[in-house]
Amino acid sequence: MIIASFALLSFSLNPHSGTGKIRGKVSDKITSAPLEFATVVLLKDGKVLGSTITDDAGNYRFSNLDASIYSIKVSYVGYTPYEATSIEVLSGSIKFLYIQMVQFDDSQELKTITIECKSKSVQLDENKNTLTSKDIIKLPQRGVQINSNNSSGTNGISFLGNRTDGTRLFIEGHPTVNTNQNSKERKAKPVPESSHEVYAKVRERGFLQPLMEPVSTFSIDVDKASFSNTRRFLNSGMLPPPDAVRIEEFVNYYKYSYPEPEDGKILSLHYELGQCPWNTSNFLLRLGINAKKMDPKNVLGSNLVFLIDVSGSMSDYNKLPLVKKSLSLLLDHLGPMDKVAIVAYAGKSGLVLPSTFCSQKRLIKNSVNRLESGGSTAGGEGIELAYKIAAENFISGGVNRVILATDGDFNVGVSSESELENLITEKKKTNIFLSVLGFGTGNYQDSKMELLADKGNGNYSYIDNLQEANKLLVRELSETMITMARDVKIQIEFNPLYVSGYRLIGYENRMLQTEDFNNDKKDAGEMGAGSCVTALYEIIPLKDEKIPFSDSLHYLKTCLKNQYPENEIGFVKLRYKEDSDSSSKLIKMLVQPDLKEVNSEDFKFAAALAEYGLLLSDSEYKGEASFEHLLNLVKDSKHDDTFNERKELIDLITQAGKLSKAMTNR
Repeated sequence: MIIASFALLSFSLNPHSGTGKIRGKVSDKITSAPLEFATVVLLKDGKVLGSTITDDAGNYRFSNLDASIYSIKVSYVGYTPYEATSIEVLSGSIKFLYIQMVQFDDSQELKTITIECKSKSVQLDENKNTLTSKDIIKLPQRGVQINSNNSSGTNGISFLGNRTDGTRLFIEGHPTVNTNQNSKERKAKPVPESSHEVYAKVRERGFLQPLMEPVSTFSIDVDKASFSNTRRFLNSGMLPPPDAVRIEEFVNYYKYSYPEPEDGKILSLHYELGQCPWNTSNFLLRLGINAKKMDPKNVLGSNLVFLIDVSGSMSDYNKLPLVKKSLSLLLDHLGPMDKVAIVAYAGKSGLVLPSTFCSQKRLIKNSVNRLESGGSTAGGEGIELAYKIAAENFISGGVNRVILATDGDFNVGVSSESELENLITEKKKTNIFLSVLGFGTGNYQDSKMELLADKGNGNYSYIDNLQEANKLLVRELSETMITMARDVKIQIEFNPLYVSGYRLIGYENRMLQTEDFNNDKKDAGEMGAGSCVTALYEIIPLKDEKIPFSDSLHYLKTCLKNQYPENEIGFVKLRYKEDSDSSSKLIKMLVQPDLKEVNSEDFKFAAALAEYGLLLSDSEYKGEASFEHLLNLVKDSKHDDTFNERKELIDLITQAGKLSKAMTNR
């Protein structure tokens, strides 16, 4: 049986120094390869004191710790979460934990052994720097000793690689920085937030009556940033701000098994009706759209411009260093005739590499790897230059796209959202689209990056680790790069003979006016090759055939039952444009009241993801939802788990449940 293990060493530096340290390394059990960007959380008496992320060698550290007993939790996508308990830190000592992670469920904890060496065996060098772990391991004497120091208290914690605007420091489980206000539109628990992260307010829509508002119209959304960004919060030991949770992005983070479009068509439309898990007296309607797949080899080439933020705010190792590794993954999967240019922006924008064929990947990678952070951010100038390079190398019938990698901290030049919106809106008319990759913590500008991708006919994603980069830029490359359908929008009319009320779950910032549906000039969402989009409606069924008439509907009351069909719940219409067309195509579908006793695995999994979002956002409409119920729902699901994503979801729900309970008990 393969197991996760750690070695625990303690060396006294100075018995009178008053503070201790925990250092270590996280690696793969099988390959011994270091795991970069693994999340390491420090706890004491079950309370989170702080967290950090491993560097490119898998190393982490916690400093300035009082003598006490600690625990450490380690999480990494695709690996079994690991917890080391009863870690005794002595005054003036360094405790080393070498943790090996496994990708299977059958992990087993080894017994913890504390090894302590006499203080004289470890000396500081002439520059008064502490010795490295490799130096300490070479020491000649080691002895086993059990200690019983029960002192407590926390004077301070410092994390490797942290910055003042990115650090989240907890004392006895309470955050020391929390200046952002939660959305007034949602009842929010007092979750810890970074002082400079910005999220657009989410205004939930309540239930609507078909007699008063029979039609619901919205633009589709294929962004996935909210899910991975929320995962970053949970892996760091904190609940996300409610406005960071966009439920439609939770539901659409995973793939579903929708039937392929018919021959000659690029989109297909489907529905399924079932019971609502968090309110069993209501129904849940799932609408699904599936886009035709396309082999990237059949595309006439790619013209990509990497627009990379190298400002001072990108210095953290989960920002620019992760950008470099992520783009390197993408380069490995581009063909020799694809072209890449690199534009960097900080105080000034500059062309780092002119458009270059990927047959010279080494040259392109070297250009990316040489980038260093520093200076202020002139994002507007960088975007102008990137579009200029893309236009000069435009491939008719190919992929023409600017890929912006940033934390969103535009603070010099064209910086207001209205200016950026106008700039991007004009540029997309040239059929050069914009994809936005978000990175980092602390000053993360979510609302600005979502806006840019929306106006630029592109995707918005958040990359918190290399696994997410691989999912987005390798496994889903066709979905994110090859546009199959533009301005995709949905409209559904509900039958008041069956529906008393309805509510679209999520898509709050994608709502359209009824008349926008037939207006081909109205912008909407884009779908990539092989992508799918899911939308969920919670429906209050009409009970006892009593129609809730309004006093103002005197004439409708008279003719309703003679005019409305009795075997339909709703009528769905889908509009979209093929990539080369300026006029839209229309798909229609009737929704019949065929409530299934046993729903598909995809239906149950999508419903679970919606419930997950309702809980994390503390939605007014979460009904009887609970983390315990949600956990059982996901565990019972047979949704495909080829890449261990369902298992990761179970771990995230478990963590969220614990954090939510801790907040409630405060």
